Amino acid sequence: MANTVTKKISYDELKALVGKSQNLILVDVRSKEEVESGHVPGSINIPVETVEAALTMNPDEFKAKYGVTKPQLDAPELVFHCQMGRRGGIATTKAHQLGYVNARNYTGGYSEWSKKEGK
Repeated sequence: MANTVTKKISYDELKALVGKSQNLILVDVRSKEEVESGHVPGSINIPVETVEAALTMNPDEFKAKYGVTKPQLDAPELVFHCQMGRRGGIATTKAHQLGYVNARNYTGGYSEWSKKEGK
């Protein structure tokens, strides 16, 4: 059963994982400048145009560059997000193409997160 539709995650689903799940790998694909103005706690910044390069790095390089362990292909909670959802979708599709079977896009993006968090 091939699922070509980008898997999505809602604010409530993500909120339940942030700060609570040891497995969550939350990737903010916005620019460094956007991230500096605010971000979801615990997220790592891999700008969308570098996602493919990052996900094809060897694990040691990845850890050195991003400070976290590179996700396994079957990582259960790999979530991408941007500001509004579009770049997160591009990154999620790219991750799926590279074999990250559970990658999901937080479609609300940082704009929804910051509204709901009252920031």
